[in-house]
Amino acid sequence: MAISYEDIVKVPKALLHDHLDGGLRPATIVELAAEAGHELPTTDPEALGRWFAEAANSGSLERYLETFAHTVAVMQTGPALRRVARECALDLAADGVVYAEVRFAPEQHLEQNLTLDEVVDAVVTGFREGSALAAEAGNPIRVGTLLTAMRHAARSQEIAELAVRHRDTGVVGFDIAGAEAGFPPTRHLDAFEYLQRENFHFTIHAGEAFGLPSIWQAIQWCGADRLGHGVRIVDDITPGNPPVLGRLAAYVRDKRIPLELCPSSNVQTGAAASIADHPIGLLRDLRFRVTVNTDNRLMSGTSMSREMALLVDAFGYGWKELQWFTINAMKSAFIPFDERLKIIDEVIKPAYVKLIG
Repeated sequence: MAISYEDIVKVPKALLHDHLDGGLRPATIVELAAEAGHELPTTDPEALGRWFAEAANSGSLERYLETFAHTVAVMQTGPALRRVARECALDLAADGVVYAEVRFAPEQHLEQNLTLDEVVDAVVTGFREGSALAAEAGNPIRVGTLLTAMRHAARSQEIAELAVRHRDTGVVGFDIAGAEAGFPPTRHLDAFEYLQRENFHFTIHAGEAFGLPSIWQAIQWCGADRLGHGVRIVDDITPGNPPVLGRLAAYVRDKRIPLELCPSSNVQTGAAASIADHPIGLLRDLRFRVTVNTDNRLMSGTSMSREMALLVDAFGYGWKELQWFTINAMKSAFIPFDERLKIIDEVIKPAYVKLIG
């Protein structure tokens, strides 16, 4: 039986890699920009949504980065951050996401003199409000927050300490993001060693635009629990029947290190030529710990349901494969084991059992 997009929206999904500043509603951007006095390419919400998608698809890194300049510009006050987070939770829940980890970089939201702690408080409060409203609407969701440090900056230790300070109020992990080339994860080794001493979880953007050295450093030097993207691990796999795994690829698979793959985003950034050519097919066949993610919903014009629908069309996946991706993500979440298990056993599996039989 063919699986439709509408069918996919109804099933529970888990999301590990989603950027808060990459998922705003266009209408919200227009309203917040008016309040902040920020000039946009257009003030028509529909046209603005198209502008974001076109800029992100242009093949120009400058235009792609410009899109984030507009979203970050309207996220500089407590009320704005709270609103954006609240709407994020509602939008994900309406798409059938039952667990999400949404990341953002607090250091990018200080232009109106908020402190780092005030930024985090506003976002966590917004997620809490959005989750409560979603539950009232019959779409329960659990949202965990990841704090991101920018790899070209020098605040990773400060952001790591911030994450640990808020670990009991909704922050579940840490991340570094930004240009990989020239900014290896080992520049932030002090932060990662601190997080390990604090028994705290972290993921690292690695193996997206840059290759195997970035992945190797993230795992073997920094101790990453997961790989943000990690799609370039395919460079360590020699095609054949069967394919031959290099030592790093074999290690990643053997250790069950989760890959936070973002198909549409990877096509936009050139990591894959198309969805059909995306390494996710090979990596799933080889039983890597593959997860499916959105990255930036606004820039990619996407959602979790759309990402899964694209994979169904490209690879002929059925409910069994979609359940596998979903349980992989839930197993890899940064919340306590018993809480992960409860969502798997009480929410995800019962829904898919009805479909798989």
